[in-house]
Amino acid sequence: MTVRHGDVTRFESLGPAFDGVDAVLHLVAIPRDWDGGATLRLVNTEGTRNVIAATREAGVRRFVHLGAMGVVDDPDLHYASSKAKAIALVRSSGLDWTVLSPSLLFGPRDGFFNILGDLVRMSPGLTPLTGTGRARFQPLAIEDFVRVIVRTFEDDATIGHEYEVGGPRYWTYREIMDEALRGMGTRRLLVPMPVPLIRLVAAAAELVRLPFPVATDQLRQLRLDNIGPLDGVRAGFGFEPRPMEGGLTHLRRRKREQ
Repeated sequence: MTVRHGDVTRFESLGPAFDGVDAVLHLVAIPRDWDGGATLRLVNTEGTRNVIAATREAGVRRFVHLGAMGVVDDPDLHYASSKAKAIALVRSSGLDWTVLSPSLLFGPRDGFFNILGDLVRMSPGLTPLTGTGRARFQPLAIEDFVRVIVRTFEDDATIGHEYEVGGPRYWTYREIMDEALRGMGTRRLLVPMPVPLIRLVAAAAELVRLPFPVATDQLRQLRLDNIGPLDGVRAGFGFEPRPMEGGLTHLRRRKREQ
């Protein structure tokens, strides 16, 4: 395996990384920033623009892009808008493109579920539950997403399509928290916290650059469900994704130890 380095925010750095490449899998994105969406736009949107341009300049045709389920181009939703704009750039690229848009991904060293694990560790006895906990998600195992990626490259019939890929059932945020606790082998009393109160704390943390499990932008995103067709993986790629039940035991260890 050859490792090459480039910065998606600097087009001029990408050329050598694309030399001799047959296809591109573009996964680079960030979920939050500290500057009102500016860095999200720089990395997620303009970074995608640069990678598309470098792909074309290198004469590469095949381009598979990591989208995101449930995103819309709403200026009040910084992450969602940055990803929706990136998907639009891919669709208009003229390349042999495919967009894969998953819901939450779970597995060792994942992002979202390890944040929940850290939140549980920070709050012994009681764990805050954001809002009513009714927002819905469709978690997909990371291993199953990798299978989807491989089959995408193997099948030219996927060219020119966007696939929403999620697990076999919908989960509310509260159900996800309960499953995370089961995976960790621990118990907590889940205490619903009003979103405005959590937003106030999150905003204060962002002002002074203190780590906080959720960003104000992510709280705004909760008003939209993060779900797609339940048969998306089966219909598009010919296999049944695994359920999340019993699949969060990696949270018993901290992320760096997984």
